[in-house]
Amino acid sequence: MGSDPQQRMALVLSLLCLSLTCIVRAAEQRSTYIVHMAKSEMPSEFSDHGDWYGVSLQSVSESAEIIYLYDTVLHGFSARLTQAEAEALETQPGVMFVNPEIRYDLHTTRTPEFLHLDETNGNNVFPQANSASDVVVGVLDTGVWPESKSYDDTGFGPVPANWKGTCETGPDFNSSACNRKLIGARFFSKGYEANKGPIDQTKESRSPRDNDGHGTHTSSTAAGSTVSRASLLGFATGTARGMAVGARVAAYKVCWVGGCFSSDILAAMDAAVADGCGILSMSLGGGTADYFRDSVAIGAFSAMEKGVLVSCSAGNSGPGPSTLSNLAPWITTIGAGTIDRDFPAYVTLGNGQKYSGVSLYSGKLLAANSTLPFVYAGKVSNATVGNLCMPGTLVPEKVQGKIVLCDRGTNPRVQKGLVVQDAGGAGMILANTAANGEELVADAHLLPAAAVGQKSGDSIKSYLLSDPNPMATIVFGGTQVGITPSPVVAAFSSRGPNTITPQILKPDLIAPGVNILAGWTGSVGPTGLAADPRRVEFNIISGTSMSCPHVSGLAALLKGAHPDWSPAAIRSALMTTAYSTYASGDGVLDVATGKPATPFDLGAGHVDPPRAVDPGLLYDITADDYLDFLCALNYTQFMIATVAKRANYTCDAKKSYDVSSLNYPSFSVVFGNGTTTVKHTRTLTSVGGAGTYKVNTLTSGAGDVKVAVNPSELNFKKSGDQQSYTVTFTSSTMPSGSTEFGRLVWSDGKHVVASPIAITWS
Repeated sequence: MGSDPQQRMALVLSLLCLSLTCIVRAAEQRSTYIVHMAKSEMPSEFSDHGDWYGVSLQSVSESAEIIYLYDTVLHGFSARLTQAEAEALETQPGVMFVNPEIRYDLHTTRTPEFLHLDETNGNNVFPQANSASDVVVGVLDTGVWPESKSYDDTGFGPVPANWKGTCETGPDFNSSACNRKLIGARFFSKGYEANKGPIDQTKESRSPRDNDGHGTHTSSTAAGSTVSRASLLGFATGTARGMAVGARVAAYKVCWVGGCFSSDILAAMDAAVADGCGILSMSLGGGTADYFRDSVAIGAFSAMEKGVLVSCSAGNSGPGPSTLSNLAPWITTIGAGTIDRDFPAYVTLGNGQKYSGVSLYSGKLLAANSTLPFVYAGKVSNATVGNLCMPGTLVPEKVQGKIVLCDRGTNPRVQKGLVVQDAGGAGMILANTAANGEELVADAHLLPAAAVGQKSGDSIKSYLLSDPNPMATIVFGGTQVGITPSPVVAAFSSRGPNTITPQILKPDLIAPGVNILAGWTGSVGPTGLAADPRRVEFNIISGTSMSCPHVSGLAALLKGAHPDWSPAAIRSALMTTAYSTYASGDGVLDVATGKPATPFDLGAGHVDPPRAVDPGLLYDITADDYLDFLCALNYTQFMIATVAKRANYTCDAKKSYDVSSLNYPSFSVVFGNGTTTVKHTRTLTSVGGAGTYKVNTLTSGAGDVKVAVNPSELNFKKSGDQQSYTVTFTSSTMPSGSTEFGRLVWSDGKHVVASPIAITWS
């Protein structure tokens, strides 16, 4: 055959045609798309929505077929389309959104993967952490729901021999509730009851049992066991696990319906340290006060002396400046950032305009006639603050069967939805105001609802107040991952500067704290509202309360990997390896401003566990160093005794003390009273063996600050070696309130040991 010219030509033509066919097919590659339809816009000639969907699809593709029809969680269908067909379909009447399908794998509830803790036990990142099972994370919160699968003790060995804790009992809490994972549970109510009277046991348990959900969520985030097929009502489906799966948990209930009282908190801290906890996780705060007046700071000092790291939330009072709680330098203070997961919802107005928001609503969708009359709460209320959808403020006759726009603020977001529902409303759009900007927090609302940012909210309100017959609808997009940019600093995360000691930069770092899935109580539904009849094993909530236990769990992993590290050393490793830029080199953004965050927003940056296990160098701090710090603050003998329990300790009158000499892993430089030069001294300890480290500094901002580091090169001969250096900051006079930011980095070519710099003029 090879000798026949006609056959050879036929073969060439055949191959050419095959190649052209491949090119054409490549150009028409199909993918699955989810098509969201406005069900109420079905033309009258159709009696069945499926028929209408089919005709809509055929209008852009003769060959595509419907894969699924959706009529409960969304209205619409899925189909295999080319990109061109998908774009054409989105222009058809009744089509609201055409979204490409995303591949989902069964994995963690996202934060462990986002933090690169990819193995279920974390040992690929922390190979030395085999002793993590001996680390106990004590969580001071609202108690624990022991029946949660997050406390499954399968595979755990005996309780550590040095554990001295107990499992206290109550009317609904037996000692058998504890096991080899949840090894301790206590409650502290005497201070609360002295202030508020006896606990109302019809509303909450006078026992370690968690009737609120907050404590179960935080403790399972820090050290929960692996739970497969976890989700909240189908959202964020995957394998739930805490940061330190192998660590033990001890719950200390200190918060009740009426609050958390310092006498109870101190008693719990006292017990937790005595019981043998290695980490204390405290997602609570109470404003700011001098350290000798701050119960948490006082308790944390003693814990630090005994080798216990205390991790606290920074607070949810952002984005305003100087809103932080838990400022003591011996406390690790954690702000909140987002992860790369979202729960989109889409708002379409009667004028065709479309807006993106978020929601965790999972019930029945809007009625068949899903394009509904749309009203502004402020116009259908009997109160001057009716726009906020406060209880009892909406007029049912003006709300019945309509979608209501409520402004965010004052009362809980989920309560606003309940108020709309109780007034007969069919749905809610929750609009951010200037206080929250573009930050979106998803909620498991009781009625169809979506939250939108301030810009979208303002635009929607403009339509709502100008159109004579406003209409709207909401569709829900489920779970999406791979969201960029991420992380961004949450708007609610409290910010610096430090109001107690401006020379100490706070927060220390940020961690995931927005839309976090973790264990939940069986006492209340996901909204926490009494009217919510739903019960779930996991819930998605947000706050620095969620970011704090992430760091608590990571600290437990580091303590397991490096049992000889002090609390300050563990914090140093987490801070100096944190990142403040994306892979592109651009700075991590602040959602409140849309601009790069500053060290007052994110401290050293976002926690990066794989790097923290091998930081190269550490900034260590001893109890005596903190005493020198208190002397630099001109603390009296009484004040020091209050904080450090040293009744006869006095500062040496012959010694010069300076706040800037505290060996902190960050730099907060304050120019004031005509000062033009400020010096900071630091000492680094090698934990990465021999090496030569060279320094690099970078600053930018309002001033022209010169930064000189002496020496600019540090040589370490072996692990344990220490080297000191001095940083001199020199500046001309600047107006009060001016700021400048930067970074000081030591590197040996393998390790990068970074410290943030914040400079202010006062």
